[in-house]
Amino acid sequence: MILREIVNGIGHIRISRPEKANALTEPMLAALADGFRAMADAPDLRAVILTGTGRVFSAGADLDAARAGLALSPEWERLSGAVAAMPCLTIAALNGTVAGGAMGMVLACDIRLAVPEAKFFYPVMRLGYLPQPGDPARLVALVGPARARMILMAGQKIAAEEARVWGLVDRIVAPDALMAEAEALCADILAAPEGHAAAIAGML
Repeated sequence: MILREIVNGIGHIRISRPEKANALTEPMLAALADGFRAMADAPDLRAVILTGTGRVFSAGADLDAARAGLALSPEWERLSGAVAAMPCLTIAALNGTVAGGAMGMVLACDIRLAVPEAKFFYPVMRLGYLPQPGDPARLVALVGPARARMILMAGQKIAAEEARVWGLVDRIVAPDALMAEAEALCADILAAPEGHAAAIAGML
């Protein structure tokens, strides 16, 4: 359900459970976090592209797993922490809607591309859960406190174009060009001397 590979210096991590809208189970969260950590140790890695299979990036927690306690699992925070700690450029190539806890890994990426049909929502208020600890601060850093409250407290579902205006999404891309656009953003890093991207990232 979690596919990963490194091709010519670019890591690819894909959530592939399209029949369930890429809803996440605890083993999937662990596999995602372990995948990022394993790639971080790859000597030739320059960038990682995170995406999903199908028309939804991720519906968040699998409902059965959420009822069994997944919503409170520390694996969510471990995953977003692993993404944030990557020593390279991280790009979320969002093939569709991002919901609930799946927002965490997306917020932790450096750049977010999205297809026009994507929507963004994090229904913790309605469902009675708290967001994962690192998510509110990352959301505020991108969209500001008032808009973060619209998502987390007012439960608003944000369409792709509005998300771009807010700064939650950096660029909207047609579905058939999504991965090509993500890979194009890696061109300068692939051509740069080893360690140069990490040096620049440390200044940001």
